[in-house]
This record gives sequence, C-alpha cells and structure tokens, in this order.
Amino acid sequence: MKLERYALLTVTAALALAGAAVVVPGATPGFLPGETLLELTLWSTTLLFGATALVWVVLTYVVGQGYDAPPAEYGGDDVQVRILTIDAADVVQATVDSLPDELTDVHVVAEEPIDVDGATVHAVPDDFECEAVRKGRAIEWARRNVPCDREFVCYLDEDSVVGSWHGLPDADVVQLREQPRRTGSVLSYLADIYRMGVQLEQRAFARLQIPLFAWGGGIAVRSDLEDEVTWDRETIVEDTAFVWAAARDHDITFALAETTCRNEAPPSLGEILQQRRRWAAGNVRAASMLPARYRLLTRVRNYAWALSPIVTMVAVPLSLLGVSVVYGGLFVLASLTLAAFTAFWFLRGLAYYGEQALRWVVVLPLVPVVSLVHSMGTVAGILHPPEGFRVTEKVGPDR
Repeated sequence: MKLERYALLTVTAALALAGAAVVVPGATPGFLPGETLLELTLWSTTLLFGATALVWVVLTYVVGQGYDAPPAEYGGDDVQVRILTIDAADVVQATVDSLPDELTDVHVVAEEPIDVDGATVHAVPDDFECEAVRKGRAIEWARRNVPCDREFVCYLDEDSVVGSWHGLPDADVVQLREQPRRTGSVLSYLADIYRMGVQLEQRAFARLQIPLFAWGGGIAVRSDLEDEVTWDRETIVEDTAFVWAAARDHDITFALAETTCRNEAPPSLGEILQQRRRWAAGNVRAASMLPARYRLLTRVRNYAWALSPIVTMVAVPLSLLGVSVVYGGLFVLASLTLAAFTAFWFLRGLAYYGEQALRWVVVLPLVPVVSLVHSMGTVAGILHPPEGFRVTEKVGPDR
C-alpha cells in the first residue's frame, strides 16, 4: 500500500508543479521546464493506462474468448441462501421476496434481531470472536453455526434482488452476475453502468489460475470448500479474499453464472466514493496472499485506476485555460485511443443492460466525468485507506 501511496503522491505533485509552471512560467523552481515535466508525467501515466487497457483486451478477447456460462446442474434443492445485513429489514425483505419458490432454505444473518417473512433470521452474538471483522465476521459465524446439508451456500448482499434465477453450474465458486439499479445519484448509476462494461473481463476468470476479483451481490461456494478455506481472515473485501485463499491453497474451478442480482447503485457521490475506497484499499491489502505475478498485476491495475482522475483533474483545467498539454501526433493518437477505450467500456455497459439503458447513450460526451466518479474512490483508498468495513447506504424498496 505504501508504494502506491508514495507513487500517487509523487505523480500528483509533479502534475501540480508542472501545471503551475505552464500557466505561470517561472512560478516554480526546478531543473526541468514546466512543459517538459508535464509532458513526461502525462506520457508516463498515458503509457501506464495503455498497458492496463492492453491487459484488459487480452483477458477479455483472448483468454476469455468464446466463454459461455456453463449449463446449470444444480437447482434450488442444492442451495442454501444466506443474506447478510446489519438491521435493514425492509431492504432484506425485498431481496427475500425476489427469490424463486425453488429456493426453500433461506437464512438472514444480521447484526441485530430483525423480522423477515420467508426466511430464518440469525443474529450474530456480540461475544462471538474470530480473526474476521464486520461482514466477514458475520459470514464466519454463519459458517460455524448455521447447519447446511446443501451442496452450495449462496451469499447475497441485503439489497441483491434476484432478477433471474437459472440454477448453478458445476463449479467450486460461482460468481453471480450483477446489474446495479438506480437509487439516487445519476452519476453513481452511470458509473456502475461503466463498471459493468469493464467487468466483461470476468468471463476470462474461469480460465485463470486465480480470479482477479470476486464482488459482492451474489457468490455461491461449495459448502465443503467453504469449511476448508473458511472466512476467518481480517479483510474488508471478504469475497475476493476468500476466492484468492481458495485458489491459492486448492485447485478450484470458477464459473460466471447466468443468474443476475439487481443490487442498488450507491445513492450519492459520497457513498460511491466510500464504496470504491473500501474496494481499492481492501484489494491492495489482500494482494499479499497472491503469487508474485498476480500480486503485481492486481496492484498495478489499482494504481492505474487511481491515477486516471488525477490526470483528468489537471489536464482538463489546463485545456480550459487554453494551455496545450498535447505534445505531437503520437501523444494525440495515444490519448484518443484511451478515450475510445473509456467510451467503449461505457457502451459495453449499456449493451449489458439492454434496451432499458439505451437512452443513456446521450451522455457519451460526459464519459470522462463518469469514469472520474468511478475512479475517485480508488484514489481515496490508496491515500487514506479505511480502518474498517463501512456498509454502503441502502435506499430500500420504497424509493
């Protein structure tokens, strides 16, 4: 984490100094002219973005080429559902109500006693102790104390309304798809659409030794694998950490299912910043359990996402002031290529949502702002990682 933090601060300082020197020549001392420093900094970050985008292309269209979700071989009788919450009874009730009738073994694991129809509710005792914290602690308590005789345990977040259920394929870990729904901020919702376009790379994860991440919303694991790996580790990204630990110590199979959860997009810019902050900080910390090549890949990708809003915040104001930050045709070409990637990810997200989202194509010129909203929490996660798990605010079914 410290390496990313120092590098991020260095790039930020270089951009700030260079920008000031370009706007007001001679305003900052240094051995490099302001324009030269700005050019070097922008070129280095552009090349980093380009390398990250190239890795994405290889993962998505080479490694993941032709991937189709395996056919479902397990139905509702093979699955126990566990829904995690603190005490949001109305939000959980909407999730329980969305479950198909074939899912009959439904449990709610809460921090406080709540009433939910159609599910057995368990409150995690205050005196329960383990290495895991917050949400991971609740999952670990459930693993130890909620009896399960089913093949799979399927964990859902409290707001994971099941939009479709197609059963589970024959894999040790099954990632359910997600399709965040709008709850408040339009920009937060568009940032999640953008994220869905980037997450197309998940189709390659079944062909990797270790999946690069596993998000919440919905994830199913074989109950015997869960007991071997456990959730008992200190992390704020418990899903990803579990999958990384399982893949590190066992020869697991991973599948991306057709089943889709329509979880809530963060309702405000503050909430999406905190959510992405937790994801970024948690992933960087958990990367220590990965083999060297996966650890390097994961940390560089997080660093690249963190840099993107900083460059935008410097380059755009300078352009508005009439200061050119373009240095030759090659830089223009590289910049346009990366801009095309950003637009493509957003369009792929719209395509993933289907006709219901096509009206949002009109905001395509604002995609740089959307990508900034998506990435700004990564900066916060690296510069000021959270000390604990913070639950993203939920709006609930009434809104």
